[in-house]
Amino acid sequence: MTAPDEPTVHGVQIDAQPGEVAIRLNGELLPPGQLTGYVLQHDVHGALPTLILHTRQPDSVHWAGLARVAVAEPEQDAGDSIATFLANIDPAALQQAALNRDDLDGSRHELTKATLQALADIAQGRGSS
Repeated sequence: MTAPDEPTVHGVQIDAQPGEVAIRLNGELLPPGQLTGYVLQHDVHGALPTLILHTRQPDSVHWAGLARVAVAEPEQDAGDSIATFLANIDPAALQQAALNRDDLDGSRHELTKATLQALADIAQGRGSS
């Protein structure tokens, strides 16, 4: 497998409701049925958001389209996705998020538990890295 190109900046418009989505990159609508899913991640204190598009046609997709855009291959290993996610976490912000949790319980592994929950919150868009 070759390394993907570095993500580039594109104008992005997403119109989504349960069961359907229309995404435009630089004003160009992606063909219906081409996407199997997408992930939009944005740290408001960071730069631009990151949009990951999961497609049915990874070899023939033309992306024209202001978010960082990365295209995930359908056969991409979940471990690779998790490793990429974790590599983008700010360790200081993660530690602070864990220490600031209001559910610390004084147990032996409370900080580990709080850190894992903070990571889950970030992954689900409820926290920031």
